[in-house]
This record gives sequence, structure tokens and C-alpha cells, in this order.
Amino acid sequence: MTNHLISIIGPTAIGKTSLSIKLAQHFNTEIISADSRQFYKEMQIGTAAPTLTELASAKHHFIHHKSIEDNYNVGTFEKDAIHLLNNLFQKHTVVIMVGGSGLYVDAVTKGFDYFPEVDSSIRTQLNKQLEEEGLEVLQLELKKLDSKAFQSIAIDNPHRVIRALEICIGTNQPYSSFLNKNKEQRNFKTITIGLTADRDIIYDRINTRVDIMIKEGLLDEVKSLVSKQNLNALNTVGYKELFNYYNDHWTLDFAISEIKKNTRRFAKRQLTWFKKNKDTFWYQYDTAFSKIVEDLEKNNFPKKES
Repeated sequence: MTNHLISIIGPTAIGKTSLSIKLAQHFNTEIISADSRQFYKEMQIGTAAPTLTELASAKHHFIHHKSIEDNYNVGTFEKDAIHLLNNLFQKHTVVIMVGGSGLYVDAVTKGFDYFPEVDSSIRTQLNKQLEEEGLEVLQLELKKLDSKAFQSIAIDNPHRVIRALEICIGTNQPYSSFLNKNKEQRNFKTITIGLTADRDIIYDRINTRVDIMIKEGLLDEVKSLVSKQNLNALNTVGYKELFNYYNDHWTLDFAISEIKKNTRRFAKRQLTWFKKNKDTFWYQYDTAFSKIVEDLEKNNFPKKES
């Protein structure tokens, strides 16, 4: 019997966690998270990680298993996730994956592109250049060295730009030349379910979620991390805005409004990324669970395990 990975994708705050738990319970199986922000145990409220009740409702993996001080990247995650899936598929024919980090989802479902090791001093120099000269200078350098990568990567993400540049500089070859080569075949079939909604609904859900995070103690969580604010893991929406507040650059109201704005922008980028996968089965966020299960099982999907 074919093993199936049900991958649940969609913009932040759309209801992916709830659906993943219902599906895990229905198929009597386990969940792996592909949300790169939820890996870190110090970042619980601001990442909208599953609650203790939700974690107890189904077995989860890759939630709060790392520290923000650990060096953990998408390549390592791919190896860890595939190793775990190989074990899980020995006792389940269905496993659920959920997450809004498109690169991490693709690493598991499609395979990750492998790059040669390059001198770590290159990244150090590029980070220094980013701090001193700004992102636009690095973007222009990437455009000169690899116009194909410039057109295809998330060019407004400094981590992606620096990653592409360090490969270009360290190998004297375009970053894009290493893409889509030598990927390992998967021993499972992926069925991708996407949740979406009208833009106004997505934005309203995001704004509400941010308000809830504030009430649940996000300010205290971020305050406890101020001394480590320069770590890469903390350069993310919900944390960097409040660091500006604690550093007396912004008022609290303005910081919260920026969290909402930047989260809305993040959701837009998520949808752009996920829409590239033409094999995704898209559902409105409030589609009845029974309808989703019915569709899965009509496609000769394995029945619930006993």
C-alpha cells in the first residue's frame, strides 16, 4: 500500500493547525510541523504554536525541539524530517504535515537542493555589508552575479539574498545552477491541501490573532529575549517590531500595528509561494471537515487506521 503524506498549507491564521489535528485523529496518525518559527522553544506565543491542549490531541513532531541559539537550517530539517517519516510510515500509512514555511514544506515534499560547502567568512562579510550598506546593495550584486536567482528568490528576504550570494561568491558559479539537481526520490505520495479565504477575511483573522497574542503575554515573551535580539531566529515578524518598542524606537501601539501589517504582507507572500504548486487541492477555510475527508477517500485514499 502506498504511503501518503497529507501536507496542509495556507497563509498564517487560516486554520491549518485545527485541520491537521482533525485529520490526525481521523486517520489515527501523527503530525510533523514544517513551520520554521515553531521549532524554537523560546518562541511560543509569537509563533502561534499549538497550545498544550492541541499538542495533547495528536502526537506532534518538530515543535519547540530547538533553541534560538542552535544552528538549524532547512537542509538539516529535510534530513531530520525524512528520517522521521521513514520511521512513522512503518506504523502508519498516512502522516500529516502542516506549516506555512514554503521552503521547508518543499524540502520535504520535493527534496532540497544541495550546495557545496563555502567559506563561512563569506556570510559574515555579507551580513556586515547588509548592516552597513543595506539590502538593495546586495540585491544589485545578486542581479549582476545571477540574474535568474534574482528573478526567482524572495528578493526582499535578506537571508535568501545572502544565501544566494554566498554560493555565487564561494563557488564562482550561479546559485541557480545548483537548483533542481540530484534530489532524492520520496517513498511516499504527497497530497497537498490548501486553505484560503477572501483577502479581507484573512486580514481580519490575522489582526485578531495578533490581539490575542498580546493578551496572552507576547510582550513579556519578547522582553525576555531582548538580550538575544540579534540572533537570526528572532529576526521575524512579531519579535523584531517589539524589539523596536523595547529599544525606545517605536511606541507600543505603532509596534503592534506594524506586526499586523507585516503579518499581512507575510500572508500575501505565503499565498504567492503556495499558488505555484498546481497540484494543490484548495478549500475555503470554513469548508466542512467531512467534505475534505470525503474528497480524500474518493481518491482511493487509505481509510482510517484501526
